[in-house]
Amino acid sequence: MSAEDRKKRRKQRRKERNRRRAESHPAHPRFWPTWVGLGLLRVMALVPIPVLGAVADGLGTLGWALMPGRRHIVRVNLATAFPEKPEAERRRLERGAFRAGLRGGVEGALSWWASERRLARRYTIEGLEHLEAAREQGKGIILLGGHYTTLEISGRLLRRHVPDLYPTYKAATNPVFDRVMVNQRKKLFAGLPESRDMRAMLRALKRGGVVWYAPDQDFGRKRSVFAPFMGTQAATVPMTGRIAKTSGAPVVPLYSERRPGNRWHLRLAPALEDFPSGDDVEDARRINAAIEEEVRRTPDQYLWLHARYRTRPEGEPPIY
Repeated sequence: MSAEDRKKRRKQRRKERNRRRAESHPAHPRFWPTWVGLGLLRVMALVPIPVLGAVADGLGTLGWALMPGRRHIVRVNLATAFPEKPEAERRRLERGAFRAGLRGGVEGALSWWASERRLARRYTIEGLEHLEAAREQGKGIILLGGHYTTLEISGRLLRRHVPDLYPTYKAATNPVFDRVMVNQRKKLFAGLPESRDMRAMLRALKRGGVVWYAPDQDFGRKRSVFAPFMGTQAATVPMTGRIAKTSGAPVVPLYSERRPGNRWHLRLAPALEDFPSGDDVEDARRINAAIEEEVRRTPDQYLWLHARYRTRPEGEPPIY
């Protein structure tokens, strides 16, 4: 390669780096729709909560009508999880899942920006004594969450009672949204470990903190074991049992649901007994069974928009 060719190649690489740097800048035009959406969310935080709920229900119904691909995922999820339910009932749950998903999204605005006074009178909580009993072990606490559509708002409400709360998170693919999300959550919580950062979670537990971890999404075959979820084998992250084994921290299930009148209810259950077992599959089975309890209680409020059964055991055909 001649000196001239090498010079051209270096110039091309610099040009490519500059292009990528410009495209990743928050002010790049490709992020303008994100800023508009975040601005709308900020405004929504000022809207009366009953009005906000009605708007979210309308948007959810619209999403059900306009998103056939996502509607297919929800429909297959419900048929897989609730084969015993009549089809008409599953169709009702299908629409409800879209409405609940949109409610969960706009409730994020309340979680990040609403005043304490507005939220304080709209929720109830039970089972805090189970959290206090678990604290007595002195190992920190693993709070077992699930991807209920109330997940975001329940974090904001729970931190009123649990100041040393460390919810884990998965980085959003949109860097602008991710930056805003992380900044707002860091203002609320004691810390924000990334969901794959086991060391950060262990450090928080060593300090006696409460680490909130939700393992019920499909992250592919390499990171998962297979365990039944709603009667069907599902790829399940075994991190909960491994963190519990390493730290000695008890695992306390947390359930949350949306109730009539634009209210929320949080419920803490007693710590799981004889957990972990040391067997990843058995521990994943118990974790999934604990999450199922709330799914069966409020089936339309689970995040069925996620392709929970995407990864299949070896030899099984795709579900979707």
